[in-house]
Amino acid sequence: MRHATRPVLGILGGMGPLATADFYRRVVERTPAGSDQAHLPVVMWADPAVPDRTAALLGEGPSPVPALVEGARWLQRAGVRCIAVPCNTAHAYVEQLSKATGIEVLDMIRAALESAARRTPGLERVGVLATRGTRLTGLYERAGARLGLDVVQVSASVQQEYVDAAIRAVKGGADPAEPERWIATAAESLKDRGAQAAIAACTEIPLVGRAAGRVLPLIDSTDALAEAAVGRLWQPTEAVRTGVRTG
Repeated sequence: MRHATRPVLGILGGMGPLATADFYRRVVERTPAGSDQAHLPVVMWADPAVPDRTAALLGEGPSPVPALVEGARWLQRAGVRCIAVPCNTAHAYVEQLSKATGIEVLDMIRAALESAARRTPGLERVGVLATRGTRLTGLYERAGARLGLDVVQVSASVQQEYVDAAIRAVKGGADPAEPERWIATAAESLKDRGAQAAIAACTEIPLVGRAAGRVLPLIDSTDALAEAAVGRLWQPTEAVRTGVRTG
């Protein structure tokens, strides 16, 4: 991006495609820009062929790291300042990604937990709705402990019957009505386990999370990452210099 004079956000996406598109929309919506020209410059790399992250973590598929490193290096060559990876499960590989490229990767897990704490006064126990891969890594449990939060998950049966099924349905382009009911049922399970709020810790879940948000305060990890990206890179003074004309 040769003509960009401001810090450029890199989006390492494709996991899945709809979630990546949703993340970019959130970045635009959360940027307090007064004109087209005041928005963040963004470069996106979105390869849906990145191997399945959960399958890799479960030992059932190839590692996504080579594909992620390839994408990150492509973004580096494009001149990005930092990278957002709108996929919770992919954060199991962020340390390897950072070591291989040396580029800053925004921490989606911490951003989601901090957002939960800000939006839920007195929060002590937070539930997580995530893929089996994210559960296996303990990403949220470790980050939560550092922030003084107790993190709880749904039971294995609720995970399989409702959460995994809903994620598959969204990725497969199914009608959202049924997966929305499933995620609401999973949220009820978290509430029964003492959760005061829930994190939609898979970027497909916010797409079918409306009913769950009536059960518990639902913290959108996609939103949290978008806010972190804007907070990291947006420069208010640029809005003045770019003017207000559009087109």
